[in-house]
Amino acid sequence: MLKNLAPGAPKSEETTIISLGVKIEGKVRSNGNIRVDGEIQGDITSQGNVTIGENGEVNGQVNADVITIGGKVTGTVNSKNKLILEEKGTLNGDIFTKSLIVKDGAQFEGKCKMGDSAAAESREAFKQTKPITK
Repeated sequence: MLKNLAPGAPKSEETTIISLGVKIEGKVRSNGNIRVDGEIQGDITSQGNVTIGENGEVNGQVNADVITIGGKVTGTVNSKNKLILEEKGTLNGDIFTKSLIVKDGAQFEGKCKMGDSAAAESREAFKQTKPITK
């Protein structure tokens, strides 16, 4: 498991990069931003933004403030503010977000709940995640 900062630590502007060719099995949590160009088999929780690059692949739940999907995600996506599905992005799973942008060519299969109630559900999902420990 990657750990970034201690519980209660302020949101960080640092970006953790999971590079092409890297495969992680397990939960990834960060108080900063995360970019995935490799593969993660497990859940991602970030207090910042999560970007799944064109070559990135995630099989698990993704929880973040703003989520951008340019690669492939299989699992539920909880975005506090905004989810962006890029042209080559593929999402197989449910969406909970305040705002959704789907670019031409993106693929989505699942259910979508948007607006303030979805944002509240997304915040609740964050509360249920275990804190980052050292």
